Amino acid sequence: MRTFVKICGLSEREHVLAAIEAGADAIGFVFVNSVRRVSIEKAINISHDIDSHVKRVAVFYKPELSNWNRVIEEFKPDVVQTDSKDFSIFSVPDAIEKWPVYRENQKNTKFPSDQIFIYEGQRSGMGELVDWEKAANYSKKNKMILAGGLSHLNVSEAIAKVKPFGVDVSSAVEASPGKKDIILIEKFIKNAKE
Repeated sequence: MRTFVKICGLSEREHVLAAIEAGADAIGFVFVNSVRRVSIEKAINISHDIDSHVKRVAVFYKPELSNWNRVIEEFKPDVVQTDSKDFSIFSVPDAIEKWPVYRENQKNTKFPSDQIFIYEGQRSGMGELVDWEKAANYSKKNKMILAGGLSHLNVSEAIAKVKPFGVDVSSAVEASPGKKDIILIEKFIKNAKE
């Protein structure tokens, strides 16, 4: 089975198209205070005609209800990703997938067995590598997308050791904070899919 690949924090149409052309399975649009944040309007404009097989992921941390509702209603993502584990407090149509984020060293973590989830370091988008040995234990019975500290230089090794359902990258495919690099995107996806 080929590894699922999510490229996160895209803010330019050329980078979205390059990621899809290279084989990305999901594109993450950040709606959190960050150098990668996009407005709802920009997310719509740069992703309006993405093939239906590529998931458009709305990325939140701990969202405010008003912003959450606007993104759901206006952007209409395929997936919502957030640190909030209880999706029942938000209005999310059944057609939208829900991906909770679990951070390394969280206490009392019970991973879902019936849904995709993200496993990453304490801070998103900072290139913090997680303990692959721990991650490998969690990925055995679950559909984990491994994130944190991955780059084109180590993604093949991470996949071999952890055996995740998928991988997620942001800062390691940037020329500078918030500015993606097409060559790095292509290298990451190529190495993840080999």
